[in-house]
Amino acid sequence: MKTIQQLRLVPVLALFAFTGVRAADEPARREWNVDGVAREALVYAPATAKSNATPLVFVFHGHGGNMNQSARGFGCHILWPEALVVYPQGLKTPGRLTDPEGKKNGWQHGVGAQGDRDLKFFDAMLETLRKDYKVDAKRIYSTGHSNGGGFTYLLWAERGDKFAAFGPSSASTTPTQLPALKPKPLLHVAGENDPLVKFAWQKLTMDAVRKLNQCEAGRTWDKVEFCTLYPSKLGAAVVTFIHPGNHAFHKAAPAAIVKFFKEHAQP
Repeated sequence: MKTIQQLRLVPVLALFAFTGVRAADEPARREWNVDGVAREALVYAPATAKSNATPLVFVFHGHGGNMNQSARGFGCHILWPEALVVYPQGLKTPGRLTDPEGKKNGWQHGVGAQGDRDLKFFDAMLETLRKDYKVDAKRIYSTGHSNGGGFTYLLWAERGDKFAAFGPSSASTTPTQLPALKPKPLLHVAGENDPLVKFAWQKLTMDAVRKLNQCEAGRTWDKVEFCTLYPSKLGAAVVTFIHPGNHAFHKAAPAAIVKFFKEHAQP
């Protein structure tokens, strides 16, 4: 009889079978102890990660999601097999827009929330991965959808010096976080008909970051559908991926996010 964990990994294994990636290269479950609480993530590590300087991508699921879903939905380890890719698992968290009782998994919304458990979790993961692999400090990235995208913005505000670029989806930053942001490359994915994180809220965030990054007029980004590139005088370009859909993560977003990350490294 299969264990619950094995059953949860079946869709991930099916994805590898479909794409031709060897099962030995699938993301592996790892655990951390953070303030006495067991935390986990799926970690994909290329065979060269111990010897070559390797990019590192963190992928945060949305509220109510899990690490297996983000591995399937983002598939960054398939799109960028040369990179270390981490799909962390959130804990039960009250939602700002849904789930006020906190019955579903998610990420802290601001500094100090839930005792900063998720910022501490990020710190622990990064420390371990730097010990175990040859992480390229100039190529560390964060992406995530909805609540995971919001946590990506929080990481930008609180741990921004660690990252080369960010790729949030269906999310926005807050007025209290915005002053803490330093210019960094950003690709933001937004649905024009998002009923949860309203497009108007996301537009305020995108406009604020373009101003922060001293961006110029927009133009088509390498003919990538839905995308507009705003070059930056500071080397911190912004790409807006604006699609006509709703809150759901757009199927074309992962390839655009990975492309954007590949194009940006810290000086």
